[in-house]
Amino acid sequence: MKTLIAFSIAIAPALIAVGAPARAAPPESFAPGRILVEPRAGLAVGAMSKILGVEETGKALKLGQSNIHTLEVAVGSERAMVNKLKNNPHFKFAELDQMVPIAATLNDPYLGSEWHISKIAANTAWDTTQGTGVTIAILDSGIDSAHADLAGNLVAGYNSYDNNTNTADVCGHGTKVAGSAAAVSNNALGVAGVAGKAKIMPVRIAFVSSGSCYAYFSTMANGLTWAADHGAKIANISYASVPTSLAVQSAGNYLRSKGGLLFVSAGNYNRNEGFIPTTTMIPVSATASNDTRASFSSYGTFVALSAPGSGIYTTVQGGGYGGVNGTSFASPIAAAVGALVMSANPSLTADQVQGILFSTAVDLGTAGRDIYFGYGRVNAAAAVAAALAIPVPDTVAPSVAIASPAGSSTVSGLVPINVNASDNVGVSRVELNVNGAVVASDTSIPFGFSWDSTGVANGINSLLARAYDAAGNVATSSTVQVNVANTAPPVGDTKPPVITIASPLPGAVSGVVSVNANAVDDRGTSGIIMDLFVDGSLKATGTGATVSYSWNTRKEAKGGHTIQVVARDAAGNISSKSVQVSR
Repeated sequence: MKTLIAFSIAIAPALIAVGAPARAAPPESFAPGRILVEPRAGLAVGAMSKILGVEETGKALKLGQSNIHTLEVAVGSERAMVNKLKNNPHFKFAELDQMVPIAATLNDPYLGSEWHISKIAANTAWDTTQGTGVTIAILDSGIDSAHADLAGNLVAGYNSYDNNTNTADVCGHGTKVAGSAAAVSNNALGVAGVAGKAKIMPVRIAFVSSGSCYAYFSTMANGLTWAADHGAKIANISYASVPTSLAVQSAGNYLRSKGGLLFVSAGNYNRNEGFIPTTTMIPVSATASNDTRASFSSYGTFVALSAPGSGIYTTVQGGGYGGVNGTSFASPIAAAVGALVMSANPSLTADQVQGILFSTAVDLGTAGRDIYFGYGRVNAAAAVAAALAIPVPDTVAPSVAIASPAGSSTVSGLVPINVNASDNVGVSRVELNVNGAVVASDTSIPFGFSWDSTGVANGINSLLARAYDAAGNVATSSTVQVNVANTAPPVGDTKPPVITIASPLPGAVSGVVSVNANAVDDRGTSGIIMDLFVDGSLKATGTGATVSYSWNTRKEAKGGHTIQVVARDAAGNISSKSVQVSR
């Protein structure tokens, strides 16, 4: 890898050779010297470094505008560090970079029928929409940009492996996946994708080693964050074992916070994978033309949907076409149906689109959700019809409560704060307020914070949480009062606070952006006051070690913007820090 962007994990694309038996599961491995972590909202960079035992904070690298970090560790210590951090209350997760090899695919020139189009009633849905206005990010090995059946739908992409814009296909897999989702329709060429008028965003996450194609969990999470920040509303990752990665789950939540959905393949090992079900992504199993489970398709309680994945005719690298099998193609077909739903009714939230896909799917196998088909095989016509029938806005506020610490408890130093929040549609973010000031904001389940109590005076302090849904409904928890008992800092303060703007990083932003900053001082953080400005306009004020603000960039002009944080301590010392972003 030319540039270390993130912690890496190689995962095999979920495809198999046409007519070949299901492959045996590969041996497990992981990337040496790298792990993935996500600190809780509010944890300052300096505090995180102390916990990690890392003096140089550059060794913990942030993935784009998400809160996921890659961490360099000594080779041989990966498991020990993960075991240490995953039980630390100030981290949401820590995980290894596991690796599985690619499963090759072959073209079959005799599979010239796009049987899956009529099976999922996509041709009926096309009377209403063909995906116009929706961008589908294909996170894969790249895409053949010269292919005549793809070129017209391509938009600018990203290479999260090399950290550049080279999205050429390095092993052919991504070109096939892209065509099954959104090959250009009505152009008198080759095939038609399920969402043939949607845009395709190529995001290369893969590399070739010893003749095989691999990807990393880190490049997946980084690429997914980039895609979310650059307008993708649907994302597809056709690699096995993706549902096991907490980093990719977190990036999926980041995409969902911007109104998008992540689809992933179930795998091709013809076994119950035993993966834990998740709401952060939509895992898809494969069906055959007679609506039975494809013989190669993996299954389990984690499967949420199924889609055709056997004998799919699609685009191949070099300008041709061929037939392929695999959940690698079931997943983008389901993703493309999601794009049709979004195109038919752009006002729908990501949770509403997901609910429509689940409720309109053709129920196969055991009644209700089952381990082989999830909620059923996608039905494009029924899903689009349901999307058009939902004009009712969401007016129900979330529910929210602080689960810990308990009221009247005594706390000191870094305090883990757990919040329970739920909503009839979905919670978009939860804010932590300390003594009336917002100190941190969290956008992903489980909602939790790491609060530096040294930023307030000793004695009784008030905590409350505020939850928001995508429609703007808000709810506030009951106030929890805690007794702060920290050692008093020494007198005599001549140095200004040191500010870190944790997010956003310099670069592109979109949608609702969490702006988070923290400050440390040689005499403690009690008495620090921080003001947060956007383009010179005061947006938030925080006391203590942190300040947070949810910035809706949709209301801003396109172009450059300046985020500035000014901090002053109890002795009157002042410092400031800025970051430049663009919308």
